[in-house]
Amino acid sequence: MTWETHPVTPDRFEDLADVINPNRRATHCWCLSHRLPQRDIAQLGGGSREQAMRRLCEREHPPGVVTYRDGVPVGWASISPRTEIPRLVSSRLIRPVDDVPVWSVICVVVRGGHRRQGVTTPLLEGAVAYAADHGAPAVEAYPVDPPGRMDTTMAFVGTRAMFAAAGFEVVGQTDAVASKLPRLVMRRDLR
Repeated sequence: MTWETHPVTPDRFEDLADVINPNRRATHCWCLSHRLPQRDIAQLGGGSREQAMRRLCEREHPPGVVTYRDGVPVGWASISPRTEIPRLVSSRLIRPVDDVPVWSVICVVVRGGHRRQGVTTPLLEGAVAYAADHGAPAVEAYPVDPPGRMDTTMAFVGTRAMFAAAGFEVVGQTDAVASKLPRLVMRRDLR
């Protein structure tokens, strides 16, 4: 079994779509809801969420990475410098814990049919490697820490255990909540 992780450049856009929106629904999130305010999505994509995501993939820092298992796209991690995620920059609930110019993981998706098969660890390792290759001093994530089974309606945020397995440590707590659970600030230092 071979694993590869690559930034979502325009030539890999269809692989991203296969993971996060295999039916190509126009109203689907396209992993933009936690990244950009609606007015920016509309301006960037001319009213199309898919087109807005395509435009983000053309930037110097694409909006994330896709992980492949044996050449098949199986996972997505939305990761960018925190300063390039307007919704996070302006958040009053998920504030920076210090002045470190972190990169942030704001969404993790494992493609249907490939869940519970060990995809998240190589996906997060690939995301961290991508950030490190671009000079990130640290990578942060903002998971919830459920006492029991995770509510799948909020699975995009990830869990403490998932990020801990990838070498992230708790460095704080946000003021944001998901299903009445506080979100943590977890970080993997790359320095």
